[in-house]
Amino acid sequence: MKRFGIIVLSALLPTLLIWLVFFSNLKSFWTIPLPQKGLQTVIANYDGPLYIAVTRTFYQKSAIKALYSFQLPNEYFAAHFPLYPAIIRILSVVFAYPHAMLVASLLSSVLALYFFHRLFSKLVNPKTALLATMAFAIFPARWLTVRSVGSPEPLFIAAILASLFFFTEKKYFWAGVWGALAQLTKSPGILLFATYGVFFLADRQRLGNLKKYLPFLLIPASLLGLFVIYKINLADFWVYFHSGDNIHLFFPPFTIFNASASWVGSFWLEDVIFIYVFYAMALVRLVDFAKNKDVNLKILPIFFGVFLATIFFVAHRDVSRYALPLAPLALIAFGDFFAHRHFKYVLALLAVPCFLFAISFIANNVMPIANWAPFL
Repeated sequence: MKRFGIIVLSALLPTLLIWLVFFSNLKSFWTIPLPQKGLQTVIANYDGPLYIAVTRTFYQKSAIKALYSFQLPNEYFAAHFPLYPAIIRILSVVFAYPHAMLVASLLSSVLALYFFHRLFSKLVNPKTALLATMAFAIFPARWLTVRSVGSPEPLFIAAILASLFFFTEKKYFWAGVWGALAQLTKSPGILLFATYGVFFLADRQRLGNLKKYLPFLLIPASLLGLFVIYKINLADFWVYFHSGDNIHLFFPPFTIFNASASWVGSFWLEDVIFIYVFYAMALVRLVDFAKNKDVNLKILPIFFGVFLATIFFVAHRDVSRYALPLAPLALIAFGDFFAHRHFKYVLALLAVPCFLFAISFIANNVMPIANWAPFL
């Protein structure tokens, strides 16, 4: 119980400190200029307001048109999957929609850190699991940022970690349920289904006992159900693929280095190579880690490899956000580093740039909203 309390504090305190900076209405922090609009700046961060719109309208065209004046087609909202808005809706019984959205992100962050701790304790070292969890609370810095605003990423990552954890425990029903929840949170959830498919095909002996693996069909079934809802409310079963400039996968791979691409717009891209190198090295470590151990542990490098392969096709300057589901597994891959007696000093040093990055990013990644009434 004490450990769970530390996990909760690790999830809450960094975000609350970031919110405090904005709530204080400072003109600047550590030389970073800040908008003096309190938590409104945090709430208005992309894509939080769009998820509030889905929460209130559930993709109904007439409701979207009546409530909001976004310069966006109705189809655009199909790219915002419904589980995170559903949680916001439940919490709106107690909180106003904007605050319910932030609470949903906080609770999802607690869940993500909890399952990270469970996986790390099981696979690496329970003695260093809390320190690793504290590190995951703030690193990568892009993770600290998304979990401090309205974002489905914390819920998505929590569901992925839960699904993988229950798979390693051979609790396939719960692995399938959490996989379906991941699918209902963000579209890349289908990569979990692809991962489990690769695992079973790689071990043909398992094909003779498919019955106990049927829960994994919940993942594509949940996506099919969502597309049926899209057909009813948006009059297009395939509307997700017609939702505009939301799918950032391009052929050939590594087209992110085309500075003229619409979602790249920069040739200052060397940091992207470091992202690739970090995760590629983590994949090598995970492959070695899974050798000569329980066969179910192979699911970790398989998922990592499948997801990383898709990242190579992402042409978006914010590729670090798209790669976030890999981050907790990468920390597990390098888990022995947390046993080093000086790591706590590294963590303390790492915290400063992570916080400054998050504050600067949130201060500038703000959606212009003239009328807040439809969001309250």
